Amino acid sequence: MPAFAPGLVHTPVTPFSPDRSIDFDRLGRLIDFHIGNGADALALPTHAGESVSLTDAEKRALIEFAVKHIAGRKPLIAHVSEAGTANAAALAAHAERAGATAVMATTPYYWTPPPEMILAHFAAIAGAVGVPFLVHNAPEDMAGIRVSAELMLKLIARAPNFAGLIDASLDWQFMIDLIMEARHARPGFLLIAGNELMVSPAAIGASSALAPLAAIAPRLVRRLFDLCRADKLFEARPAQEELAKLYQLTKAGGIASLKAALAAHGRDCGILRPPLQALDANAAAELSRGLGAMASLRDEPRGW
Repeated sequence: MPAFAPGLVHTPVTPFSPDRSIDFDRLGRLIDFHIGNGADALALPTHAGESVSLTDAEKRALIEFAVKHIAGRKPLIAHVSEAGTANAAALAAHAERAGATAVMATTPYYWTPPPEMILAHFAAIAGAVGVPFLVHNAPEDMAGIRVSAELMLKLIARAPNFAGLIDASLDWQFMIDLIMEARHARPGFLLIAGNELMVSPAAIGASSALAPLAAIAPRLVRRLFDLCRADKLFEARPAQEELAKLYQLTKAGGIASLKAALAAHGRDCGILRPPLQALDANAAAELSRGLGAMASLRDEPRGW
């Protein structure tokens, strides 16, 4: 399995045109923005990129476009989660053929399978590719379904290319248990923070992070990440506290708030796809006021 160190991973939104088709021209500009503003790697289309609203053909077209547009400048992690195991494995195989550096997947959508079925699901996806495979543990997004350290150790035994775990659970004991055992079984096993709030994951052993908020505040995210990687965790706390404020400001509206904040910063990424809806006028105004009140955002880039 090729060595892989993703570093700070930006997760771009998916721009849509008024007719709700993917706006590939704007996606190209967005990819260039992320590459030019601190991304070590890109992951798409993630949940921040409305992946569950994309058809199979659109996901494939998006990965093909991204690989060609990135043109080797940064690694690309393809998000291939699906409800059906064969569907996810097919997306993974396509992403590898298209040129993705790695693939990532959550537990299956909709279903609540027992651990042995989750293990078989992940093993099949990993077995469809030769590139590094990452499990995304995101129980808040997946109706509370989470993986265990025991399950991940079994996957290590079954999948030679299982490279690491992206964890958004904020379950520190789980992460401690996993990293202690996993790195004995597979030296170099990656622990990747599932969001920007990296101080605690870094103390446990996380070396990388997924960063949806880098779309709004790439400089602040980069500063926090670099301090954590330098093991300056106390010095990193002020930056994390500012990002926590931004996280709380955008949390209620989810992707609608993320796209509204991007538009407020001069990077309009178009509409949302149903069932998601844009913020109403009051919520949008409140978000704008909140963004304007954050001094830490005043030196962030505006426009493309």
